[in-house]
Amino acid sequence: MSLLVDLLLLLGSLVFLAAALGLLRFPDFYIRMSAATKAATLGLGLLLLGVALGFGEGLVAFKAVLLLVFLFSTAPIGAHFLGRAAYRAGVPLWEKTHVDELKGREHE
Repeated sequence: MSLLVDLLLLLGSLVFLAAALGLLRFPDFYIRMSAATKAATLGLGLLLLGVALGFGEGLVAFKAVLLLVFLFSTAPIGAHFLGRAAYRAGVPLWEKTHVDELKGREHE
């Protein structure tokens, strides 16, 4: 069990490291926001799962699962609204972005 916990914690940390590199290297706000959201969801999910298994207590595991449900239901929605607000505020897309699905729909 300890090996599984260590593996989950390591994988969660690596997801955060990859996201940090993405934040430095990706070209525009929207792609960087996508990387940060995926890291928060997947990386923190793996870390919480490792904590839940590592402690082995029912209450800690229950709280970790509740946090996971909250995280998986709020992080993508928050990122969507943040991206929509940035688009409406005029934050430019990367020049190599080929499809602008919101063009002409700014006020919906």
